[in-house]
Amino acid sequence: MTRILIIEDEVAISKVLQAYMQKEGYEVKAVFHGDEAMPAFHDMHPDLALVDVMLPGKDGWNILDQIREESACPVIMLTALGDVDYRLKGLNSGADDYIAKPFDASEVVARVKAVLRRTGQTFQEEEVKHYGSLTLNERAHSVKLNGVDVPLTPRDLSLLFFLAKHPNQTFDREQLIEHVWGIDYEGSDRAVDLSIKRIRKSLQNWPETEGEIKTLRGLGYQFCVYE
Repeated sequence: MTRILIIEDEVAISKVLQAYMQKEGYEVKAVFHGDEAMPAFHDMHPDLALVDVMLPGKDGWNILDQIREESACPVIMLTALGDVDYRLKGLNSGADDYIAKPFDASEVVARVKAVLRRTGQTFQEEEVKHYGSLTLNERAHSVKLNGVDVPLTPRDLSLLFFLAKHPNQTFDREQLIEHVWGIDYEGSDRAVDLSIKRIRKSLQNWPETEGEIKTLRGLGYQFCVYE
C-alpha cells in the first residue's frame, strides 16, 4: 500500500486531504507540527510527503532540506505563498511539485498520482530487485553492491530506479527529464548525462557480466541486465 505523510498544521485542511487520500486506497499519517515531521518520516518511510511551508517549529523548507539529505522520497510543498519566486524556491530546493493554497483536494490527489508515476516510487512486482551483486530497494531508498551501501544523490537515485523499472528499454534525454526531473524542469538536458556519469562511477565495481548502464549513441540510455 502506498504511504502518504501529511505535514500540515491546519487541522481542517489535513483532515480533508486525509479523507481524499484514504479514498484512493493510500495509507496516510498526519502530523501538525514541524518538529514532529522527521520522527514521523523515519517511522513511516512514506512513498510521498505533502509538506506545508508555514508550520510551527521547523518550517517546510527546513523539513524539505532534511528529507533531501537522506532520501529521494517525493515531496510536494503546500503553501499560501503562491507567487513564482516561492514556487521556484521549492522546486530548486528539491521539491517534486508545489501547490498554492487555496486548492481543491481532488487536484492534490491528481498531482500526487502524477508525481508517484513520474518518480516511479514502487516497483511493479517485488520491492527489492537483485541484479547479480547489485540490490535495489526503492521503498528503503537504498542501493547496495556486494552488500555495501552505494551513496547516490536523491536525483541520481530516482534516475537509477526509473531505469531499473524498465530493464533493457531505451530512453532518450527528453523522456528521462520528463519522468525524473519533471515537465517543469528548465535546465539543460546535459543534467541527464552528468547524472548517468555519476551513477556509473558509483557502480564501477558492478561486473559487466551482470549488467550495465549502456549508452546507445543517438538514441539514449538503457539499464541492461544479463541473465
